Amino acid sequence: MEWNPGFLRSAEERPWLQRANCTGVDPELFFPQRGTSTREAKEVCRGCLVQAECLDYAIANGEKFGIWGGLSERERRRVRRARLAARRAVPNAS
Repeated sequence: MEWNPGFLRSAEERPWLQRANCTGVDPELFFPQRGTSTREAKEVCRGCLVQAECLDYAIANGEKFGIWGGLSERERRRVRRARLAARRAVPNAS
């Protein structure tokens, strides 16, 4: 079975999937059991040309499990909080 990150949503919605390093990799690697290493999954993500798009997708869609864009859910929460803080710090241009 070929893995489709984002679980069966069409590639038209996410054209970046065609260039992802994880295409064809066992999905279980990206959804490790609690307490097991995420190192191998993150290694697949390292150097991926679409890592930023994958991370943005996971944050925008509230993905709660797995490795997306090279980050775990805990790491994505930190990025999400930092992005929110940065937006709040910028005064409205209106």
